[in-house]
Amino acid sequence: MSDPATPPRSLAEALRARDDASLAVLLRSRPDLITPVPTDLTQLATRAGTRASVVRALERLDRCALQTAEALAVAPDPATYDELLGLMAGDEGDPVVVAALPHALGTLREQALVWGADDRLRLVRTARELLAPSPQHPSPTGLGPTVQEATAGMSPGRIQEIVTTAGLPSTHDAVSAVASLTALFADRRRMAALLADAPEESREVLSRLVWGPPYGQVTADPAPRLRWLLDRGLLLPTAPGTVVLPREVALHLRAGRAHRTTEPLPPPVEAAATHRPQVVDSTAAGQAYTALATVEELLKDWHEGGPAVLRAGGLSVRDLKRTAVALDVSEPLAAFWVELAYAAGLLASDGEADERYAATPAYDEWLEQPAPQRWALLAQAWLTATRTAGVVGGRDAKDRTLSALGPGLDRSAAPEVRHRVLTLLAGLPEGASPSPESVLARLRWERPLRGPQRDDDLRGRLARWTLSEAEMLGVTGRGALSAHGRALLGAPRPEPAAQAEEQPAGPGDKLPVHHRPTPPPEPLSPAEQATASAAAARLLAPLLPEPLDHVLLQADLTAVAPGPLRRPLADMLGVLADVESKGGATVYRFTPGSVRRALDAGRTASDLHAFLAEHSRTPVPQPLAYLIDDVARRHGHLRVGAASAYVRCDDDSVLNEILADKRAAGLRLRRLAPTVLATQADPAALLEGLRAMGFAPAAESAEGDVLITRADAHRTPPRTAPEPVPDGPPTPDATLLAAAIRAIRAGDLASTTPRKPSGTAPAVTGGELPRTTSAETLATMQAAVLTGEALWIGYVNAEGAASQRVIAPVRVEGGFVTAYDHTADEVRTYPLHRITGVAELADDQT
Repeated sequence: MSDPATPPRSLAEALRARDDASLAVLLRSRPDLITPVPTDLTQLATRAGTRASVVRALERLDRCALQTAEALAVAPDPATYDELLGLMAGDEGDPVVVAALPHALGTLREQALVWGADDRLRLVRTARELLAPSPQHPSPTGLGPTVQEATAGMSPGRIQEIVTTAGLPSTHDAVSAVASLTALFADRRRMAALLADAPEESREVLSRLVWGPPYGQVTADPAPRLRWLLDRGLLLPTAPGTVVLPREVALHLRAGRAHRTTEPLPPPVEAAATHRPQVVDSTAAGQAYTALATVEELLKDWHEGGPAVLRAGGLSVRDLKRTAVALDVSEPLAAFWVELAYAAGLLASDGEADERYAATPAYDEWLEQPAPQRWALLAQAWLTATRTAGVVGGRDAKDRTLSALGPGLDRSAAPEVRHRVLTLLAGLPEGASPSPESVLARLRWERPLRGPQRDDDLRGRLARWTLSEAEMLGVTGRGALSAHGRALLGAPRPEPAAQAEEQPAGPGDKLPVHHRPTPPPEPLSPAEQATASAAAARLLAPLLPEPLDHVLLQADLTAVAPGPLRRPLADMLGVLADVESKGGATVYRFTPGSVRRALDAGRTASDLHAFLAEHSRTPVPQPLAYLIDDVARRHGHLRVGAASAYVRCDDDSVLNEILADKRAAGLRLRRLAPTVLATQADPAALLEGLRAMGFAPAAESAEGDVLITRADAHRTPPRTAPEPVPDGPPTPDATLLAAAIRAIRAGDLASTTPRKPSGTAPAVTGGELPRTTSAETLATMQAAVLTGEALWIGYVNAEGAASQRVIAPVRVEGGFVTAYDHTADEVRTYPLHRITGVAELADDQT
């Protein structure tokens, strides 16, 4: 451990001075740093400075922390806290920025992007390279290079001319001349006097460049207004025909601010409307019931095998349109419901040679659960899924159309954005629905767009989709988060607004409580998710209508279900009648085709009469009874079997009627006997053709029995729901963090522990492994067993990975040393031939 009184000279030393809690915060916020676990703190610091890791960390900063890092990138290296404060708050010292800066700087320190004390703040080199201004990569601040950088290729004579014209004494060398000019531009009083003498046209040129971009074009013979600026170094040439506004001049014109608009506080999420919580919950419950009905209708539509799987995977555009018509929704909404069922594991491809989509066995289990539990499973699947239905119909990187259920729909940021949007809604008073623009503004503050991402605001689109999908699922009602939606997040009920405003600020925190930047909540563990889902289901249960065991039969051959029906009744009614309209009440219509469908499923006319009489609150209308009897009387009069196919009927006049019908020409029927017709068509085609002609044939088996054609459900083999695609390494849990920190500390101890000088072994520096002969290694080990001293060894494992360890040998025999390993904090046995060398520790370390 380094001396706390000594300023750190590197990021590694700064990390070495941290306690375990501080290291845990770093590793939790940047989990890529422990994948795999570093051997020591030096390796951890090196990894924290790699470009990929720094870019990832910068992308996860909020606006204030990112602006602070951008200000440090244009500040001197190292910079003092006062210099940084001046760049952020300006000469007038914005009090809100003054209060927010410690929090922002603390965030950068926690994430190892900034190190050093307040008098020597250093931005890690990679972050400075990414954020500092350059002609190829302009700074987000709009600032240009410093005077020293802009004059690097300028002749000393020209520099002296600029210094003299600016009213400064000439110097003996270019370095001191540049320093003198820099001091002039950084002096507010002298700069004000210099610019007071500038022509108005020259000041207008500076005003156009002051907020960036700082580069401009000039001709070979600049206009007088430009010549005045060039002669005094207020504009400096960088290339033929190009000039730049030096950073120091721009900062003077900006009153010291690095950013045109500093955003120290997150924009509040504003409530667009407020509803009674009971109204919100009941509206959301109605949407939840509709969501369950829609998913059931989708899977029923694909009951006997759904659409074919495209060769490249996914649904065809035609099948998606057909599904949208069946569900009576738009195609984007149909894609959402299909993807939701897939994410919940209720839908998959069957894996057959003629691959099709179908329900999974999990769908049957899902149907048996109570409605609240079924909704909780759908909502939890939506909340954690990375597959994003909103991108269906777009184009991938190879300009191929993205199809529903196809590849390329995963967006790893989706679960985080959904969770964050709903968490922001949870922070509003109960019943308050937010303004979508304020939600998007808040998300942009928490994760500002950088570089090429500005052209593709994926997080903004995900947020908009989240708001609409949450409403369709019943997580929200009228735009406000419902009680069961809040429970699904595991979020507590919000405090009254008055109490929140009276809550005191934290220690050293001068920001109002409701404006204080809060980090996004940690994702729930699987156990916490299960608990939250159960709590959401309990809150939703009393809001859903109770399933009914009856319908109302009407004389116009319809039945009205005034609410959701119990499953046996709904299933049977779905076979016996066709759904005509849906809404608060469902209207079913009885037709000859629907009645025949019930008879094909093995029901008799008496069964249907008894079923309707039992479940109708009104008498069975006479037209309906006549319809059932009429269809039943004709049902099975014709029999169709396989010849390829044949038709037989005891009444040969019926067969004569069929042969005489012009519509039968396509079936190519031929009489084999007075009561038998044969055809080349298959039985299914023959059945459909005869039914289209108005007959009611029945299929029969080879034994002559009527085949009961129940709509047997087509199911896939057991399938698991698609795994979400993670957005980088997962956040480590407390156990992994503790083990990683212990291993890093132990490895750092082994690499930094002072060693006794050895007369025979060469000096070891840095991370080099000790090197001793086999005889010296054995002798030192045996001596340490007797004295109980600790040793420093180099070790190469079976995979060839080298490491340094501090051990206390206990026993040496049979070519192995058994020792207490301080690095691993346990007793281990090492083969002597894998030990590269050994050294004794300094006396004050043993």
